[in-house]
Amino acid sequence: MSKKTLLFVSIFLLTFISSRSQSINTLRQKINQVLEGKSTTVGVAITSSNPNDTISIHGDMHLPMQSVYKFHLALAVLHQIDQGKFNLDEKITIDQKLVDSYSHLWSPLRKKYPNGARISLEELLTYTVSLSDNLGCDVLFKLLGGTEAVQSYINEIGIKDIAIIHTEFKMQAEWDRQYENWTTAKAANKILQLVFENDDLLSPKSYDFIINVLKETKTGKKSIRGLLPAEAIVAHKTGHSGKNKKGLTGALNDIGIIFLPNGTHFYLSVLVSDSMENNETNQKIIAEIAKLAWDYFESK
Repeated sequence: MSKKTLLFVSIFLLTFISSRSQSINTLRQKINQVLEGKSTTVGVAITSSNPNDTISIHGDMHLPMQSVYKFHLALAVLHQIDQGKFNLDEKITIDQKLVDSYSHLWSPLRKKYPNGARISLEELLTYTVSLSDNLGCDVLFKLLGGTEAVQSYINEIGIKDIAIIHTEFKMQAEWDRQYENWTTAKAANKILQLVFENDDLLSPKSYDFIINVLKETKTGKKSIRGLLPAEAIVAHKTGHSGKNKKGLTGALNDIGIIFLPNGTHFYLSVLVSDSMENNETNQKIIAEIAKLAWDYFESK
């Protein structure tokens, strides 16, 4: 290669790298504009297969998960299924006394089975993840031996920046307990990427199950999905604290894998915490960030 050709190639590569850097920096600037003036703390992590296409804003902050941790719980259950300790067809008993004790918590299962029931582990997992069922969540925690068992499994697979301390029942009994169940936006993205890209983590059957359940998530229609095309495919998990008497939202979160029309995908975790904004604004923050990321990756 001649010196003239080598110089041309070098200039081209430097220009290409510089333009990519400017592009990702522009995306960061646009996200910061979304956050500007909002009375809230927001953790953001965006990741793709290209390490240059990575953004983190408050990505290492410990922020409350709320129901996002039902995804982590489901992974721990599926791991036990893959180990032969349980199976998806296995029947789990939920008695009426337990059902009645969750009358103050969100539970589509309680509405479906007000007198208790014996249901399959598959149905229990589906309700817990896609419908964010609190009763189902705590039944699964008990099945595994408590929150400590889930924390241990998540740590073992390499996710360290996370704390799973309280069941839904205990967490929702005291407002401040939600802060003890925390993750970082980076760690949320990391576990999504670990599940989607690591063939050894789950069996093919368990992998297909959790991805499909995440794609069928019914909550958070105005969050990550809010401004995306109607046909967009998103595998995601939400978490929401509601507001306290002072009007403070402890958490309104959405984490997920977003699939683009060109066959690629990216990971997005947005954790909105300690917000004095209304729910519409909190959801719009997530929706606008998701749309900005969608437009960035779709244009590549």
